[in-house]
Amino acid sequence: MSKVKVGIIMGSQSDLPVMAAAAEFLEAMDVGYELTIVSAHRTPGRMIEYAENAKARGIKVIIAGAGGAAHLPGMVASLTTLPVIGVPVKSSNSIDGWDSILSILQMPSGIPVATVALNGAKNAGILAASIVGAFEEETGAKMATFKNSLKEKVEDTAEEIESKGWKTVLRNQGH
Repeated sequence: MSKVKVGIIMGSQSDLPVMAAAAEFLEAMDVGYELTIVSAHRTPGRMIEYAENAKARGIKVIIAGAGGAAHLPGMVASLTTLPVIGVPVKSSNSIDGWDSILSILQMPSGIPVATVALNGAKNAGILAASIVGAFEEETGAKMATFKNSLKEKVEDTAEEIESKGWKTVLRNQGH
């Protein structure tokens, strides 16, 4: 795996099942990352140190996942010039995830956080790899291959539906 480029942080261990999808995608793209827990509420000093020192450690983009009040992505964005991607996590104390979504999405002017869908850590990993790939040719080429595979999958599925009919395709998928 290449040198660490992406920081993946989350507010608590309970966010790990969601946030693992970002790590898995970065591994598939051979983009180096670090993953840890940084709570905006329970360890604010750790959060400040993480955000202020990330760039010096070679981090190019930070993925921050949090549930509930979800202050972690915005607070980290206020402490660094690096791009921050927020992942709202539907936690056990959540209001159907809307509290997390709105806490990350509704940032004040000057402190942007790119926000993905609820529990959308894979998309956060894809976006982080795209940002790294904009400046590193090898990662950019891997991302181009990945995007092309998405196109091919849609075209193959469309061809199957058109040749076999949608009912057959659904039956073959177990529906």
